[in-house]
Amino acid sequence: MNQKPKILFICGENACRSQMAEGFMRQLYGDKVEPFSAGVRSGEVNPLARQVMAELDIDISEQHSKALDDLPFKEFDCTITLCDDAHREKAALLQPGEIDQPLQRCHSAVFAFMAGIPAQMHWAVADPAQATGDPQAVLETFRRVRDDIKQRIDALVEDGCLNAIMVQRLQSQHLFDMLDDGVVVHDEYRRIFLVNRATLELTGRTKEEIIGMDCHAAFPPDGLCGSHCAFLEPGSSTQDRRDIKITVIRADGERRRVNVKSEPMRIGDQVRGVLAIVRDITELADLHWRLDRRQAFHGMIGVSAKLVNVFDTIRAVAASEYPVLISGESGTGKELAASAIHKESRRAKGPFVPINCGALPENILESELFGHMRGAFTGAIRDKKGRFELAEGGTLFLDEVGELPLHVQVKLLRVLQDQTFERVGGEKLLKANVRIVAATNRNLRQMVQDGEFREDLFYRLCVVPIDLPPLRERKEDIPYLIEQILENIKKETGKTISRVDDGAMGLLFAHHWPGNIRELINALQFASVHALDGSITTDYLPPEIRFRSALEETPPVSTTSSIPAAPLAPVPVNPLPVAEPREGRRTKLTQERVEQALAQAGGNKVKAAKLLGVGRATLYRFFKDNEMKV
Repeated sequence: MNQKPKILFICGENACRSQMAEGFMRQLYGDKVEPFSAGVRSGEVNPLARQVMAELDIDISEQHSKALDDLPFKEFDCTITLCDDAHREKAALLQPGEIDQPLQRCHSAVFAFMAGIPAQMHWAVADPAQATGDPQAVLETFRRVRDDIKQRIDALVEDGCLNAIMVQRLQSQHLFDMLDDGVVVHDEYRRIFLVNRATLELTGRTKEEIIGMDCHAAFPPDGLCGSHCAFLEPGSSTQDRRDIKITVIRADGERRRVNVKSEPMRIGDQVRGVLAIVRDITELADLHWRLDRRQAFHGMIGVSAKLVNVFDTIRAVAASEYPVLISGESGTGKELAASAIHKESRRAKGPFVPINCGALPENILESELFGHMRGAFTGAIRDKKGRFELAEGGTLFLDEVGELPLHVQVKLLRVLQDQTFERVGGEKLLKANVRIVAATNRNLRQMVQDGEFREDLFYRLCVVPIDLPPLRERKEDIPYLIEQILENIKKETGKTISRVDDGAMGLLFAHHWPGNIRELINALQFASVHALDGSITTDYLPPEIRFRSALEETPPVSTTSSIPAAPLAPVPVNPLPVAEPREGRRTKLTQERVEQALAQAGGNKVKAAKLLGVGRATLYRFFKDNEMKV
């Protein structure tokens, strides 16, 4: 055997029988086993027990009475009860109903039994402390009990019973260790008492380190059940079968993505622990991530390097609880990014509560954030929860955080520092179990310098900054965005837009997009209303996109295929020196202007049409009406 078997002797108060059993085992077979003793309750070690053991030159005077609650957590190979009292008490753990707290914490002696790991033995040894009569008769009773215990221990060791127990245990452990998936069993106090080799490899810890460890400490940050552990409070008994994916942090700090399938261990109506199968899916998750992120990530669409970098940052920061500050122009998708952080985090099953700090009047903003008590101000006719309470256990998204007035900034700073707040008009201190994600389209650093935003709050909010690129800096994403927007239009209106022609696509690429994605959505919704034939042409685009004094020319990109093509590099073109038509009117075509445009476009009719500010179909009709060669 590679290790000494650990044996736990249990009796009522750890005062006589279990103390003598530990003493015998330690003195006679200490080279073969590692003995422990404890009681359902603790009491003083009986002096007569010490006396009769000393008669055999076994000193237990240094041993102290211990309750199970005081015993260091160990992984035992065999637990032995030496009295009917302890046996009944232990059996009571396996029945529904109220249980004494000390016995409830009988970790391996009961919970490992439920998993079928250590051997469970019961020796019905009489309690010599109950003996009555003259002192000599009582002492003889202690001697008989002592000899009974020694005889049982000799038989356990010498007859090979203990060796058989260890062989069976090692075989069971070997079976678990052969599994590629991790196996973890913990009690209702989240203390782990069974793991296999795969679990140790996953956590980066040794077996000695992990046995007895809290599940949340062994699998940080939130154990094997994410943020919804059923055993956060002692005595919890609600646990369902689960199949979840979470991120855990190894002892060396490496993050691993795992799939956890957990099953409650029930005895009657009571949940006594959890059996979990843990599969490391980091490589598979990374593969899916690399494939999925090429087009979409929680509603954020694109393939550009800048956007993919945002995806990577979101995925990395989601595993922490640090505040995030998202900056970007209006319409770049800051709320989508905040929602993605929430959905990737361990708070994903909690609420995502957004609030636009710039859309609410200053006099009600504080109440909306922190809630108010009845009578706190005129119109406060009832108690009301604020967004912090509504976001309990989830994420609070503070959009346009730069619009917060200074006195509200002070209260927000307190929440970030102490995780506490008070309702308006209230005196009770409330706990804020909320992650903060803020967003702004303003330069907060400049606002700090101008005294418009608190510097300490800025650094509290901007622990992890994320900068969303404007659409004009990631135009290669436009085909993918168009595909998604048109799909949404179909869902909303039932109208199918099958394609965007080359001319329209060229104008969409050339546009500067001051309103970013929101402006692109509006443009396509506008075009879809006019596109009666299921195809968007230049004629259907909004005037501000069709008519410009200067064109940032980009070669056309076809969207007729199912996979949008990436745009080619922009080709600089000097626009025709023509006055921009008034909105809603088209340029009057003349043969001279058309020939000039064709020459400037190198014969490319699509480019010529753009230079003239007309659709390709309009240009072709001009060719036909004026009998020009196409």
